Amino acid sequence: MTASPERREELLATAAEVFAAQGYNATTVRKIADAAGMLAGSLYYHFDSKESMLDEILSTFLDELWARYDAVLEAGLGPRETIEALVTESFREIDRHRAAVAIYQKESKHLQAQPRFGYLAESQQKYEKAWLGTLERGVAAGVFRADLDVRLTYRFVRDTVWVAASWYRPGGQHSPEEIARQYLSMVLEGIALRA
Repeated sequence: MTASPERREELLATAAEVFAAQGYNATTVRKIADAAGMLAGSLYYHFDSKESMLDEILSTFLDELWARYDAVLEAGLGPRETIEALVTESFREIDRHRAAVAIYQKESKHLQAQPRFGYLAESQQKYEKAWLGTLERGVAAGVFRADLDVRLTYRFVRDTVWVAASWYRPGGQHSPEEIARQYLSMVLEGIALRA
């Protein structure tokens, strides 16, 4: 007898919220089980450890993120359009996986040292390469300013996009696409009136 996929998803969503709120080290299986309204021992029917739950939460988020990013990167768009599409997909992922994004931000640095979570470092390197490559392509094509420090720009864009997981709530006043449009307007056009 196995658990239904829907029940596993519910439990993972609950675990993700607890991990995001309390941190991985402070979260116990009992805390996850309490939040899910079940006995701690019953959680082991579905998962062998809290590490397994965290692994599934993060790998599911990153697999989905990379499926969408890879589609953008392979679409043959210009540099500006690629940045716009990557930012939009990032906000969509925050909408779909807000708790996983928060966990990733808080926990990935120390988790990367564990063999089970080695894919986090690989993903970070791939992410950096995609963004830096797009920015460099834009500078070379004259789409972005010649004096642009691409590494600083990459860090600014990365950090300001993903920090949105700390305040964004799915189903709120603005859709991920609306937030991405506003964000891109500020990043690409600035906030000062043009003279």
